Amino acid sequence: MLKWLILFLIAFIPPVIFVIAIRNAEHYQREPWAQIFLCFLWGATIAVVAALILEIILDIPLSASIHDYSLYSLILAVIIAPIVEEFTKPLALRLKSVKRELLEIEDGFVYGAAAGLGFSATENLLYESSFLSEGLFLFVVLVIIRTIGGCFLHASATAMTGYGYSKSIMYGKPLLVVLPFFILAILMHGTYNFIVSFDLLGGVIGIGAALLFALLCLRYIIGKIHAFDQTSKKLSLVQNFPK
Repeated sequence: MLKWLILFLIAFIPPVIFVIAIRNAEHYQREPWAQIFLCFLWGATIAVVAALILEIILDIPLSASIHDYSLYSLILAVIIAPIVEEFTKPLALRLKSVKRELLEIEDGFVYGAAAGLGFSATENLLYESSFLSEGLFLFVVLVIIRTIGGCFLHASATAMTGYGYSKSIMYGKPLLVVLPFFILAILMHGTYNFIVSFDLLGGVIGIGAALLFALLCLRYIIGKIHAFDQTSKKLSLVQNFPK
């Protein structure tokens, strides 16, 4: 029991810290904690279960038609998993209490990232439980890689779909406007998985490149939150300026 408690804390504390940092990146009209928590909880529970079910369903015809294990694993990691996971995570923004809070264009980034980090927290827990058999040193290394790469990637990719959804809500456009951002999220996720799968110098180069990619994606998202937040603040000041 103690082992699982420690693993839970290791898996969940970093994503929670990242959620707080991303939420606080928005200085003007920050999002309420209740809705942030709801998105995180959705990502950590319903999105994970739904993704697992969909991946099992899609795996049946895939495993039956492809007998090359390397190709099968690559397709699963680079195509199937990104599509399924980037579909289930941002559905958190469709929840009524969350949807009501999409009042600024950058809000989709924040809620999308929260859902992505919730998903990453549970995924970290599942992966880290299997890392225990690798010895203490490798366990620590793998946990660090998962904490940085997995968390940053899930936050950034789902934030893109969240941004597309907030555009749809803010401008009263059909859900079809979300599609390009959903595709971009899939490409980001698939690219990360593809890079990390490289077996160059024992995987060191691939892992390093994947971590850098995830970091750059997250920096872009936070930069966009800052930029849109400043624009929203200026617009509010202009609208409230005495005539």
